[in-house]
Amino acid sequence: MDILNELYNVILDRKAHPTEGSYTNYLLEKGTEKIAKKVGEEAVETAIAAAKDSKSEVIGEIADLYYHVLVLMADMDISIEDVEKELRSRR
Repeated sequence: MDILNELYNVILDRKAHPTEGSYTNYLLEKGTEKIAKKVGEEAVETAIAAAKDSKSEVIGEIADLYYHVLVLMADMDISIEDVEKELRSRR
């Protein structure tokens, strides 16, 4: 999970200090609706890869999905700790 925290921190840094040409900044500039659509798109692509029984493709799509979810979280000021707390409450 360290890599998720590292990636999330990079996304937060891009949010605070935009970098020209950054895909993360492009998404953040487009706003929540665009980011949410990308999350949905990546979720569908993950499901399609799984249905094709392609483990390597599923891994790549999950990585894309994680990234876009982290961008959505940063956009909406949701921390990893917020999600961890919710997951713990469900155990």
